[in-house]
Amino acid sequence: MKVYTTAPLEDPRDVRGVFPRLEEIGYDGAFTFESKHDPFLPLVIAAEHTTRLRLGTAIAIAFARNPMNLANLGYGLQVISEGRFVLGLGSQVRPHIEKRFSMPWSKPAARMREIVLAIRAIFERWEGRAELDFQGELYRHTLMIPAFDPGPNPFGPPPIFTAGFGPRMTEVAGEVADGFFGHPFTTRKSLLENTLPAIERGLAKSGRAREDLEIVCATLIVTADTEEEFARVKEVARKHLAFYGSTPAYRPTLECHGWGELHVELNRMSKQGRWDDMAGLVDDEVVETIAVVGERHEVAGRLRERLDGIADGAALTNNRAPDPGFWADTVAELKSA
Repeated sequence: MKVYTTAPLEDPRDVRGVFPRLEEIGYDGAFTFESKHDPFLPLVIAAEHTTRLRLGTAIAIAFARNPMNLANLGYGLQVISEGRFVLGLGSQVRPHIEKRFSMPWSKPAARMREIVLAIRAIFERWEGRAELDFQGELYRHTLMIPAFDPGPNPFGPPPIFTAGFGPRMTEVAGEVADGFFGHPFTTRKSLLENTLPAIERGLAKSGRAREDLEIVCATLIVTADTEEEFARVKEVARKHLAFYGSTPAYRPTLECHGWGELHVELNRMSKQGRWDDMAGLVDDEVVETIAVVGERHEVAGRLRERLDGIADGAALTNNRAPDPGFWADTVAELKSA
């Protein structure tokens, strides 16, 4: 199993130390996430300070940009990283797209599909395989003159991954993407009953097979070496799950286990601003079903039990430690299986 993580970068300057350390530990790849900082810029530095580590955005917000902009970013990072870049895209939610980025929101699944196809059309033009003539419902790219054509990428175009949770966005990944980033608010049961069927429908639409799509599942991890630290990490996970559980889009995971009413109550409390009280509704059964919970030596085995037959790779989430080397044994065990 391939093992990935999202690098903790409160300060973008930390990339010079964090990414080489992750490579040293043995991770197959490390991703950036669009939150307080742009996700692309740190990867330029990371590429210069690593030699093997796969680098990618997990995720960059696609709807805050346009296909030409994303194609240029992907092309450049693929060259700088010498073929190690993954262009990972996600949608975010409507209020952020409209109110934070001042960008249009409509038909999110259709929009994501068009973005991926438009980027591919741009790459095809740069590779010299076709003229640029992408004319979709939401995006149109029909002009490319020599002054703005970088030519074929010496390492080939980067793979495009899309993230999803709901059935329609997940189906888009199966239809048009090279890879799929699964959300951490899932269980083995919800992955089998909700996620994989949607991916299979998408693959069927494009006439592709399961091996044509790489699946990487982000998974919450709860472990520690002391009882005190274990309790702290578990409480952090409990708060994360309460936040996710309050969001209507994530209700299907809870319903999959007969916990639909938990969402109703969490959603009600979130509207009242009772964020500190919400975690108290998420009991240990919920935490241990959605997260991988156990002593450090148990994590690799339980993670394999969760994802065996489902995912090609795991992205460890909620795995912050003072020294990233804390995870070296887990990473080695996962990779050896």
